[in-house]
Amino acid sequence: MSKTKALPTHDEDQAIAVAHALRSSPRKLNLVAASIRGQHVAHALNLLAFNRRRIAQTVRKVLQSAIANAENNHGLDVDRLVVSEASVGRAFALKRFHARGRGRGASIEKPYSHLRIIVTAEDDENGLGRKASGRRAARADAGAPKAKKAEHKKTADASSDQQQQAGA
Repeated sequence: MSKTKALPTHDEDQAIAVAHALRSSPRKLNLVAASIRGQHVAHALNLLAFNRRRIAQTVRKVLQSAIANAENNHGLDVDRLVVSEASVGRAFALKRFHARGRGRGASIEKPYSHLRIIVTAEDDENGLGRKASGRRAARADAGAPKAKKAEHKKTADASSDQQQQAGA
């Protein structure tokens, strides 16, 4: 008997790309993945193109694959895509020995990693999307308190003008 097919774990407005057994430790790979989380795909590709780490070119290929999946398989607009998730996992480690002095040996681990990138189409045109990052949300809400202060100042000026007219 065969198993039933597993349902996809992502929404219809998301596309996914996965890379298994990347020759880098998860800790180093996560530094590169963290730099693109929450970014527009064009900006993320630009960051990866000029990143000095060796694994950044592989991450760039996986991101390009996720963009191609979004365009071809899901029919999403490439200009509205955002990297919603870039998760890194531990795969396996090759165990080797390095000869040391006095006939001893030291063990060396060569770690491998998995990378999973999910891109999501933004919902609205102001660039906030469903999950707005803290910086973007703060910038969008920054103008609201100033408007209240200005209204308060206008009402105070109007009340002082009324007092002057009543006194005259």
